[in-house]
Parts: sequence; C-alpha cells; structure tokens
Amino acid sequence: MSPTYDVIVVGLGGMGSAAAHHLSSRGARVLGLEKFGPVHNRGSSHGGSRITRQSYFEDPAYVPLLLRAYELYEDVERATGRDVATLCGGVMIGRPDSLTVSGSLRSATQWDLPHEMLDAAEIRRRFPTLAPNDDEVALYEKKAGLVRPENMVAAHLQLATRQGADLHFEEPMTRWEPYRDGVRVHTAENTYTAGQLVICPGAWAPQLLTDLGVPFTIERQVMYWFQPTGGVLPFLSENHPIYIWQDADDVQVYGFPAIDGPELGAKVAFFRKGRVCTPETIDRTVHADETRAMADHMSRCVPALPGTFLKAATCMYSNTPDEHFVIARHPAHPESVTVACGFSGHGFKFVPVVGEILADLALTGTTGHPIGLFDPHRLAAAPA
Repeated sequence: MSPTYDVIVVGLGGMGSAAAHHLSSRGARVLGLEKFGPVHNRGSSHGGSRITRQSYFEDPAYVPLLLRAYELYEDVERATGRDVATLCGGVMIGRPDSLTVSGSLRSATQWDLPHEMLDAAEIRRRFPTLAPNDDEVALYEKKAGLVRPENMVAAHLQLATRQGADLHFEEPMTRWEPYRDGVRVHTAENTYTAGQLVICPGAWAPQLLTDLGVPFTIERQVMYWFQPTGGVLPFLSENHPIYIWQDADDVQVYGFPAIDGPELGAKVAFFRKGRVCTPETIDRTVHADETRAMADHMSRCVPALPGTFLKAATCMYSNTPDEHFVIARHPAHPESVTVACGFSGHGFKFVPVVGEILADLALTGTTGHPIGLFDPHRLAAAPA
C-alpha cells in the first residue's frame, strides 16, 4: 500500500507552516496537523513583532541563514501581499565587552556586514528616545528590524493551501510509529501514513520528542506594551529603532517602535528572565509586580516609554542547554523523521529558511544550508 502522503508536518506554527509551504511548493503531498487553530497564541509564534538582525551576537554561524531568510521575507511578501518584515534599523547596546555588543561586532566583522559603532553621545543624538550611560556603546545595523509572526504564519499557511497541502487544525498528533517504508501517525480522528514525518513541536518538544535525548527547558516569557509619555510620535519606526540592550548586570531587554497605532504604544520585554513551566502549567496572567519591574527597568534606559501600561501577553521559549537550535534528521529515526525544535527564544526570524531546510531534509536527506551547529548529538549527554 502506498503512503497517503509524502510528508506529514506536525505543528503548524512558525517552523511547521514554513515547512508545509516549502514542501508543497516542490510538489510533495503534504498533511499538516496542528493542535490548535490557525495562527494561534498558545505557543511562541505570536505577539505582533519579533526582532530580526544580521549582526548576530549568538554566533557568526547563523549569519548565512539570516541572509537567506531576508531573501525569503521578500518572496513571501510578493507571493501573498502580506507585510512580514519591516527593516527600520536596530541598535545593540551595552558596554563594549558585553555579548550584545562584542558578539554583534564579531559577526558583522566576520561576514563584512554594513554597520556603525556609536558612542553614548551619538546614540542619544541619533535616537533621542534612548538614554545610554556614558560607558555604553552600540552597534547600529540599518538592515535590522522586525518580523510579524502572525502575518508570517498566515502567509505560509496561505501558500501551503494554495499549493495543495491538506492542513488539519484542532487535530493534534497523539502518537506515531514506523510503518513499512515510512511512518504512521495517529490522531483522535484518524490514522495517516506518509513516507516522511517532520515534527515542529515548539514548547511541546519535551512530550513529543522524548527519545531525542535533548533536555529541553520550557520558559514562560512576558511581552509588554506601554504608551510612551508624550505620545508615540518619537517612537514611530522612522524615528525609533529596534534595540537589544544589555546592562552592567547582564540583564537584556529588547524593544520595538510603535508599529500598530497610538492605541497599542510600543512593545518591550526582557530577553531572558522567565519562569520554568510547561504548556499545561504556564501562568497566562501577567501580574502587577511583573509590570512594575519592567516599567522600572525601562525608565532608566528609555525614560519616556513606561508612561502608561497598556497590556501584556505571555509566550514560551523552548530552550536547549546551549541556546542553539536543533534542526536535523532524528538520530533514532534518520530514514523517515526530521525535527526542528529548541529555538531558545531567538528562532522566529529564521522561520522561512528553516522551512526550506526542513523541506530539503525530508525530501533529500540533506541540505546545502550550514546546520552543523544544530546537530542534537551535541546535547545528548548534557545534564538536564
């Protein structure tokens, strides 16, 4: 009996929606299974905006993937008419030896990326909304900006559907097993067969990939929107960049221009300061003490920002021990299963190129993109 589908994609958030698009664009018969509805807010692919940048402080090895992602942003926008990326410029601020600054400079130098180094006085002159200390500097990158998670997911789902993919929402996978030359996937509604399985589980990685050997940690994060004192005009994207700011205590915050009109103000969040959780136990309520801590921190570096608190929302990071991704053929099932997980709070900007990589791996077993850093074998012996 021939498989019903060529590829089943489990999880249709950022990575899974992109995989469904790229697979179906190559003529594969694709089934997508999603636990929730389309473009939902229960995982990590929501919140209106995510930072994108090329001078990548995490590791220069990411830069070639970012260059390709930027090309694919344009392809998606042309194909769907949706706004998925806005390159308003960005500053990576901190002391010169901070990871945010020194790591960004290392990537920019290694890959010859256009950038400028600004001292504190120049930061204040160019971007009057920002108030760095005298010992802080910034790497300015004109091509930094933001991507729209909901628009990106919706665009990839639109393209996948247009290309013939069969997308099932509110139908989570309950289990799967090897079957003949492929896989058999079970849901509460049905059983499906395919030659290949692509698993993009997000925060559900600990449950769905127990045999991967990676000790994931799921972390609750909070995003905040404030109405700046004096209004949003100085915070519009033509005046105000995206920023990542690391202080002397190594606390990182990140923020955006006001991109959704005066009623939604400007968004800001701590980069890493979350609480360990699971998708079932996450506290979706944002508490007053959390909002006060965010406002207090921002008052020292972006004084006008915490004028009036507007709203907050939670999301989840799916962290690996070294905070690098996992993108690979499954070590225990290399003939038929591909995984993409552990994006550790900095993955969304890579969504289009990860989809391309997953299509490569599922259909050919290999990819021309550099993904050696993301091999799960590096983490198999890591302590939980």
